[in-house]
Amino acid sequence: MYSSKSATNVGRMLLHRALQCRRKRSSAVPSDAKVVNDVRYVRGEYGRVTDADVRHFRSLLGEPNVLTGAQNVGPYNVDYLKHVSGESGLVLRPKTAKDVSDILKYCNDRSIAVCPQAGKTGISSGSVALFDEVVLSVERMNKIINFDPVSGVLVCEAGCVLESLMKHVDGHGYMMPLDLGSKGSCQIGGNVSTNAGGIRVIRYGTLQGCVLGLEAVTADGTILDCLNTMRKDNTGYHLKHLFIGSEGTLGIVTKVAILCPTLPKHVNVAFIGLDSYDKVLKLFSIARAEFGETLSSFELLDNTTVTFVESKLHLSCPIANVHPFYVLIELASSQPTIGQNMENVLEKALGDSVISDATTTDQMSSIQKIWKVRETIIEALLKLGYVYSFDISLPLSRFYEIVELTREKLKDIEDVKAVCGFGHIGDGNLHLNVVTSKYDEELARIIDPFVYGWTSKHRGSVSAEHGIGLSKTKYLKYTKSGSAVDLMRSLKNTMDPKHILNPYKVIPTVAAGDQ
Repeated sequence: MYSSKSATNVGRMLLHRALQCRRKRSSAVPSDAKVVNDVRYVRGEYGRVTDADVRHFRSLLGEPNVLTGAQNVGPYNVDYLKHVSGESGLVLRPKTAKDVSDILKYCNDRSIAVCPQAGKTGISSGSVALFDEVVLSVERMNKIINFDPVSGVLVCEAGCVLESLMKHVDGHGYMMPLDLGSKGSCQIGGNVSTNAGGIRVIRYGTLQGCVLGLEAVTADGTILDCLNTMRKDNTGYHLKHLFIGSEGTLGIVTKVAILCPTLPKHVNVAFIGLDSYDKVLKLFSIARAEFGETLSSFELLDNTTVTFVESKLHLSCPIANVHPFYVLIELASSQPTIGQNMENVLEKALGDSVISDATTTDQMSSIQKIWKVRETIIEALLKLGYVYSFDISLPLSRFYEIVELTREKLKDIEDVKAVCGFGHIGDGNLHLNVVTSKYDEELARIIDPFVYGWTSKHRGSVSAEHGIGLSKTKYLKYTKSGSAVDLMRSLKNTMDPKHILNPYKVIPTVAAGDQ
């Protein structure tokens, strides 16, 4: 666990004894209880799925859309980072909102817990079952209902893959306001349910501001039609916001109406090397002042992340990989002058020693290669081993400091292979990652409270764009006040009184407390 630098022989002996005690205690935990991030979850008093239930669901959906058996259900029981594995024995694949309604009405009557699931690309373990919840996958609800080329409003079902939506609206001269590294597998219903951010927030904001309306099914099977397509609708409570970011705990999003911006005629990307984080901030100030509304992305990568992308995925850094920091800037405009403007600004920044090296391009093939370096970082890190991934937001003045502090704190622990950071400078969202060969419970007890405590101290958020899910329930209080959490719990109790929707997530209602 620890190297000789970090513990004396006596200390290691005590640590070994503590680990033995914890293993004995965990082995005694009954099958209806689990410990995740030091929170002990007890299975709620939910109904257990019977053969009669399975037959009922097959009569509703057809046999191919009711999955049972470990081989069929297994892929739905593991999250993206493999942090949590569930024990669901049943996966339901509805095709329509009516199907979802019938499923939830039946489950609510029988008090059967349900885990809504989309593309499973989140990192907060919010989309997989903890115990034996029925998994409700929206993957078959993948119809594009309508796109209006005049207003730019897209209406689609929740299971549409983001990349397919991007290609569809691109054909009409528009773009999705959302772009994520996981666009090839994430689904729009999951994006909405977590209020996904991504690389274009600096220009287009989060989905919360782009979703005009939605359709959702509540716990009792009620289909709530809030599928407004107007940009202005000030008629009472904005009910759509109850579901945007609620991670399937208040209802299941089935359809979405999204306002899409026009596709820019000209896109230019620069990949830039810098010698310090202070210079990154200076370049960001220059970019905002000089590029204005054409600035659509300003991404930070540190040397460690780029090095592993090169070594593990065999992708080349667009410039010589000799700099402590890299910035990826994207400009998008209807005007052809942005390329020359980019070059002029960077040439001056180079002369003023703000930057050390840079390359720019307006060729789509080259742009895609540059973005691939940024978008495949987690994939590269996963090839090293286990990734403790933190999705936090911080004031820009302290943005990278937590990476350096974490690196210093863990420097004497043998199994730590890397501590690195990358993220969206444009909206203050940092992805801090610690990589080890395998998961270590004791190490998690060191890292989590340190990172989240420091984030809270500096008035950041413990979850910038991936939600609370299961992995951060213990730390919700680090960002939300007690009164805010109480109101969230009150909404949950009102809209889902039996707590069948995604139980144990966001606001755990059946957790027995800390270990």
